Amino acid sequence: MKYFEIEYLKNGQKLKKVYMAVHKIEAIQEFKELGLGVFISIKEVSEPFDFKMQKIQKKLKDMLRAGKVPLEPFIASLRQIAVMLDAGLPINSCIKDVINSTDNKRLQEIFQTVLTEVESGVSISESFKQFSSEVGSITVAMIDLGEKTGTLDESMNKLADILQEIYDNRMKLKKATRYPITVIFAMIIAFSLVITMVIPQFQDMFKEYKAELPFPTLFLLWMEHALTTYGPYILLGAIGTGMGLSVYYKKSYRFRLAFDKYMLKTYIVGQVIYLSMIGRFIYVFDRLSTSGLPIIESLKTAIDIVDNVYLKDRLTQVIDAIEEGRSLTEGFRDTKQFESMILQMISAGETSGAINAMLGKISTIYRNKYSYLVDNVATMIEPLLITAIAGFVLLLALGIFLPMWSIAEAVGGV
Repeated sequence: MKYFEIEYLKNGQKLKKVYMAVHKIEAIQEFKELGLGVFISIKEVSEPFDFKMQKIQKKLKDMLRAGKVPLEPFIASLRQIAVMLDAGLPINSCIKDVINSTDNKRLQEIFQTVLTEVESGVSISESFKQFSSEVGSITVAMIDLGEKTGTLDESMNKLADILQEIYDNRMKLKKATRYPITVIFAMIIAFSLVITMVIPQFQDMFKEYKAELPFPTLFLLWMEHALTTYGPYILLGAIGTGMGLSVYYKKSYRFRLAFDKYMLKTYIVGQVIYLSMIGRFIYVFDRLSTSGLPIIESLKTAIDIVDNVYLKDRLTQVIDAIEEGRSLTEGFRDTKQFESMILQMISAGETSGAINAMLGKISTIYRNKYSYLVDNVATMIEPLLITAIAGFVLLLALGIFLPMWSIAEAVGGV
């Protein structure tokens, strides 16, 4: 795109306005449509400062809005639209009602933009495309399907069901990890308080008797010195390192791929990620293909909602296989992410022509596995927490009582 400055006459005054266009003719045409005044001349100019500031403001807004919209109010809005559409109300009335009823400001902005564009003749799916990074590509795909088949209310309901499944799984995981995370934070706080407030009380006593200190005590004293002297720097360094890794994770695809692959091998965490991502993929693929979406488009949309980059990369093998004319079973086998039982079920579904029914059963299998794992996360992590607490108590006991016994022996010997 280029920038053109048009000089024109209005009310006896010469004025100038800059337009962004591919060529001069397009800029002149836009000027004439606006009817601002009498055209005088046009020339190409460099990007004006105002345009640069607008770009910066847009980037800042995009950064602040980065991430998905909250699922709970979005699901409620979709169900509300579906009910109103089923009752025979026009789509613009449905969207207006959603704007008035939702409390989420970002959702109000999104639906207001969609409403404006729909009333100007743009399709709903086309309007939502600009917000795909926030509402997800699955939203655009399902709405587009509903518009094409004339079943927008059904598509909205199915979309709400899919998003509800994803939301429920997230809530299950948060609930399951709340206790272990609380215990870990409590341990860190307790350990820090003991190191900074209790250990210094013993330090003077150890120095007075000039006793030879054992390694656990020396380690505790070293930690106390590090926390009291460099505590703020350690905290800032940890925050800076975390932020740096986060930025690098977003910028570097290779690092993201390696990190996500490593996370899949981590104890408990890897299984939770695998079951949630694969279960989500199978569930969405099943619902989209059952709704009538072409298999390639269903796969692309289902893969797109997988957050783990390594798994996403492996699952694209399924699309490659279909595009090469091979079977769905071969594509799933190429990913090397599915056990033989799952592959046999897909093969049986393809052979019998009941692939959707089989995908539904596979989805149930992964849902049950995920629920069982999440329900038992606290039990599985408990041995690690007990070991950590035992180590913490043992270190404190050895660090404090060993030198005290040495001092008692020295005093008794005198």
